[in-house]
Amino acid sequence: MDARTGATRSWARVMTGSFPAFVLLQGSLYAAYGTESPFLPSFLGERGLTSGEIGVALAAGTLMRLAAGPVAGYLADRYDAMRAVLGVAAAASGLIAFAYLVGYGFWPLLGVSVLHASAIAALAPLADALALGAAEREGTFSYGWVRGAGSAAFVLGTLVSGLLVARAGLASIIVSSGLLFLVMAVATARVPPAPARVGLPSLGLGGLGELLALKPFRRMLVVAALVIGSHALNDGFAVIRWREAGIGPSAISLLWSEAVTSEVLVFVLAGPWLLARLGTARVAMLAAGLGVVRWAAMASTAAVPVLAAIQPLHGFTFALLHLAAMQLIARVVPERLSASAQTLYGTLGLGVASAVLTAAGGLLYGAFGAGAFWGMAALCALALPLAAGLDGAIPGHPEA
Repeated sequence: MDARTGATRSWARVMTGSFPAFVLLQGSLYAAYGTESPFLPSFLGERGLTSGEIGVALAAGTLMRLAAGPVAGYLADRYDAMRAVLGVAAAASGLIAFAYLVGYGFWPLLGVSVLHASAIAALAPLADALALGAAEREGTFSYGWVRGAGSAAFVLGTLVSGLLVARAGLASIIVSSGLLFLVMAVATARVPPAPARVGLPSLGLGGLGELLALKPFRRMLVVAALVIGSHALNDGFAVIRWREAGIGPSAISLLWSEAVTSEVLVFVLAGPWLLARLGTARVAMLAAGLGVVRWAAMASTAAVPVLAAIQPLHGFTFALLHLAAMQLIARVVPERLSASAQTLYGTLGLGVASAVLTAAGGLLYGAFGAGAFWGMAALCALALPLAAGLDGAIPGHPEA
């Protein structure tokens, strides 16, 4: 059998397994996010909310997601029903989204925002848990391929949403995102469920304590909070910084596209390759070290050639570290706690850190301007020694 025949058969095994179903699952999820998120504040403004009320509605939704995510993960683990919880949450996300269309004014739209946030809170963590488990069991595809498809779908959704708004108005994003969440609910039925657990008692609240007692999991939560959380300043103020430096909209769009493209490439190609060769700890150290380089450059200059050179680092500072976290969770967390682990990672490792650093970043940028990025570089530097100890914290690892 020649190499071409072998590659054809390998790809056939990939396409006849669960990989296409997971691409549809993640693709519909992130396309819905990409369609809705850029224009939702404008839609709320069109429906009678002031700038302050829009901020309150969005903040309330964020707080609800932080609370509802771990609850959904706990229920999925307790009742051994990860796919069922995901399917119900996806369907609820789609149906509740349509309620935006009949809302007007602060209190009705605040209520819809909170309900919608509670429904979408666990979508990404539970979808990740199912995809990660299937990738480990089947061995024919990498989780990064699935997550990369999600990132590409987010970009496509964002681009399409602009066209929809131009042609049909802001309400079109609500219709399209709601339909995509419903597509996700249908896709959930097509992915394989997590293996049934035989003879295990229902998970009690002590299971969350057991999860947080895992040293490598705790350490990875802190590393992710520092490195991925450091992106909050970039997400909120990079474009402001670039515009102040006289960079035009076209150049800004290209710079942002570079970052997103690198994210997809690392998820699909470079990330799995690096993880296989370097291991969790070295990959996490690489992500943290490149974070220091990236934010130091952002603090030092707004020269377009330099920015163009560092934007591809986004794939390493975000996507590569996320892949390392997924690998660690798969290795050290008991399967009966996998949904809870994913939702805690999404809540504590990413959500809370991003929310806190977004607020702090506003104060820092107001006081120091671009110098605030030195603070983000310091966070990544602080993560380096913690990342270095990840392998040693994993039971059974030679360094443990």
